Amino acid sequence: MKGIDSHQHFWIYSQEEYTWMDAEQLTPLRHDRLPHHLEELQKETSFSGSVAVQARQKIEESEWLLKLADQSPDLIKGVVGWVDLRSQNVIEEISQFSQNSKFKGVRHVVQDEPDVNFMLGKKFLNGISQLEKFNLTYDILIFPKQLPAAIELVKKFPNQPFVLDHIAKPNIKDGASEEWKSQIHKLAQHENIMCKISGMVTEADWTDWKPKDLEPYIDFIVESFSTKRIMFGSDWPVCTLAGSYQQVAETFDNYFEAFSESEQQDIYRNNVTSFYSLEN
Repeated sequence: MKGIDSHQHFWIYSQEEYTWMDAEQLTPLRHDRLPHHLEELQKETSFSGSVAVQARQKIEESEWLLKLADQSPDLIKGVVGWVDLRSQNVIEEISQFSQNSKFKGVRHVVQDEPDVNFMLGKKFLNGISQLEKFNLTYDILIFPKQLPAAIELVKKFPNQPFVLDHIAKPNIKDGASEEWKSQIHKLAQHENIMCKISGMVTEADWTDWKPKDLEPYIDFIVESFSTKRIMFGSDWPVCTLAGSYQQVAETFDNYFEAFSESEQQDIYRNNVTSFYSLEN
């Protein structure tokens, strides 16, 4: 079985375009990361394609990712881009991108918004309300403190497909709080949201994490969402701050090897294919 990586990024690095990499500890990310780099890495894993997710909050990011998808159609199965969901022109922007069959969803870097209730703002909610009409998904990128707002958002739009990125980024290095568990449990009660088991190694100790450090969190996510509503994502190249693509893939392969073949097919391929309406 060849899987599909549900979450990774591409970029041509420049300081002006990627200010979020300015922190000294993110220096290793300041290199171009393009489809041919990922394709080479996937040869050594059980993956044969990916969903490319936005890393810049500008319309040009969506245009660029779709161009890459046109150039590498076998590798890039779908694109989660960015549009300004608070814009008066949101319908026109969504309509424009939806004409490209590789445009599958939208994401906003909500984790960086100072207002914990950012997703419940009137303009943002209006933008979210337009996605279902175009059969588009929404990726929720947040910190644990924003989980209550995520629960309200998912509740407001029961027919809108949502997916939680990076299990809401709990502090694995120091130990996640019971509050994170409680809020994840509440969120998972809603059938219209799935969860990406992704971005975990960079929430652990970058230089000294071990697979056993991640296991309690994976256990809890699987218990909360079931194997029918989770999908693997590498978060490459961000994951390279703490581990190689192969190391991350192997860690999760080893965890899930005890699961049935059908469960593994769901986690690594079927769920992401169904959620993003990918072509096989």
